[in-house]
Amino acid sequence: MEKRLQNKIALITGGSRGIGAAIAKRFAKEGCHIAISFTESKEKALSLMNELKKEGVQTLAIQADQADPQQAANLSKKVGEHFGKIDILVNNAGVYAGGSIDDPNLDFDKISRLLAVNVGGVFATTHAAIPFIKGGGRIIIIGSINGERMTVPGGADYAATKAALVGYTHGWARDLGPKNITVNLVQPGPIDTDMNPDNTPYAEMIKKSVALGRYGKPEEIATAVAFLASQEASYITGATLTIDGGFLA
Repeated sequence: MEKRLQNKIALITGGSRGIGAAIAKRFAKEGCHIAISFTESKEKALSLMNELKKEGVQTLAIQADQADPQQAANLSKKVGEHFGKIDILVNNAGVYAGGSIDDPNLDFDKISRLLAVNVGGVFATTHAAIPFIKGGGRIIIIGSINGERMTVPGGADYAATKAALVGYTHGWARDLGPKNITVNLVQPGPIDTDMNPDNTPYAEMIKKSVALGRYGKPEEIATAVAFLASQEASYITGATLTIDGGFLA
């Protein structure tokens, strides 16, 4: 494999499992040194770090709750100071919470955490990372097709957090363009992960709406993210890349 990211430094939030772990593995194969954050999956994080070291890259795992702006900011600072720079920031960490707006028992604490992680955490991590990102740097945000369309009741709050990332992508691309830092958004559709397995009754229903008739794999998202992180994507910024097997087609 061509090592397009040789000796680059990447911070991947929520990188211990699922799409985040797949991105970390792909980046490492391309020669990138990897830092990830995790909230509770310490064993998975350490196991992943050991796996990545076999690619001959440096690794760093930091426990940080993206719902806490101070922890999110400190994460970027720790990574930047440890490696001396951050070339690629992948804002991947996210949670799901739902409920209908007309539900009198709606759990406001869960919705508040949803907003804090999916929006506030992305903002705080990015803001603190900027001093360590030089010209040619990459910021890649992992959103969701639900930012464009919510297909089930009770998902409005989650959809709103993902729609907010579209606005950040467009705005930050303008803010950081003069510094030659690109900002792009990847919107996965149904992807087979621990949180969203492809072998449930819900998954079977969703597959009927997917043009390719299947769930995607985390590695298929990682491939696109690696491209956006590379020099080959130097003239792409403010863009939204939807990877959903044709779900929205």
